[in-house]
Amino acid sequence: MKTYRFYMPPISLMGRGCLKDVGQEIKALGYKKALIVTDKSLVKIGLVKKVTDMLDEANINYVIFDETKPNPTVKNVEDGLKMLKDNNCDFLISIGGGSPHDCAKGIGLVATNGGSIKDYEGVNKSQKPILPLVAINTTAGTGSEVTRFAIITDEDRHVKMAIVDWHVTPLIAVNDPELMIEMPKSLTAATGMDALTHAIEAYLSTDATPVTDASALMAIELIFKYLKKAVENGNDIEAREKMAYAEYLAGVAFNNAGLGYVHAMAHQLGGFYDLPHGVCNAVLLPHVLAYNFKAVPHRFIDIAKALGIDVQGASQEKVGEMVIEGIKDLSTGIGIPAGLKELGAKDEDIRTLAENALKDACGLTNPRQATVEEIMEIYKAAF
Repeated sequence: MKTYRFYMPPISLMGRGCLKDVGQEIKALGYKKALIVTDKSLVKIGLVKKVTDMLDEANINYVIFDETKPNPTVKNVEDGLKMLKDNNCDFLISIGGGSPHDCAKGIGLVATNGGSIKDYEGVNKSQKPILPLVAINTTAGTGSEVTRFAIITDEDRHVKMAIVDWHVTPLIAVNDPELMIEMPKSLTAATGMDALTHAIEAYLSTDATPVTDASALMAIELIFKYLKKAVENGNDIEAREKMAYAEYLAGVAFNNAGLGYVHAMAHQLGGFYDLPHGVCNAVLLPHVLAYNFKAVPHRFIDIAKALGIDVQGASQEKVGEMVIEGIKDLSTGIGIPAGLKELGAKDEDIRTLAENALKDACGLTNPRQATVEEIMEIYKAAF
């Protein structure tokens, strides 16, 4: 019999205003100086200052690394590591969405294990846990503040490296919806569809369990109820809070059940063309679901119910169609582009993208294993 493992941060702070408690949590753990990993846009709009004000009040020292790119790179990790060592930091704070969180994970992993971040591509390649990481979330999508996943772009190969390693799990995850109000509509939409993809892929995964199923289905239900509201009115604090819970639950689900071909394929688009991850997921999701339906048609019934679809009297095939159409309608309704061509993807790159996608660790738990030609067909359908 297979043994299933469950991973999540030791401490998770949730709810409106929970940022105020972070300083005391850090002080109680005895850490002295943080490397704050973030990006320039979050510094510019004042979100980083909200965190540094809290640290000042708690008398915790810090330095700020704000060079993280939207798709964090090997160079970002190397530059952040140098700042960490030069300033004798003993822990990390990431502020943002998946990019700062993943960059911080990369920095922390190399800080304790040595070598290059490239050495840790794949599953459980490290020997030691990362430096303690406090992941403060400002988006409702990636789930990176919860997970043992880090995605780092190798600029030389134009490939997004999937690092799946329980040693990169943050020590403290912080989801304060008041920090998410500043998210623009486009980012709210993209990150929300990323969370939906996490939940659905986890639910269809070959490693799904009752624990991950419960998390995934509740995440799907919340996203369909509240994502559009959050996009249409960023100040709707209830919608922001429900989306914060949804992305957290989706993170718990995929952190333990794994993902599938949507992510394996989206990573290649991001690495090749430097495209936004959530948008790539949103475009690919319906097409991968159409491919996966044959393997797990019964699971689409539960997804349909979570979407609020009446399945009474409908055939399995009809339920599958309704799920895919419901996802397309949501995606279109919040302004996601219809196809990969709009994003700048090129026909001549499809074979390379497909070959690289089949090497991505996220595809290992897809419910149906594909050939290169089948992955190419899914890409073509998404154009």
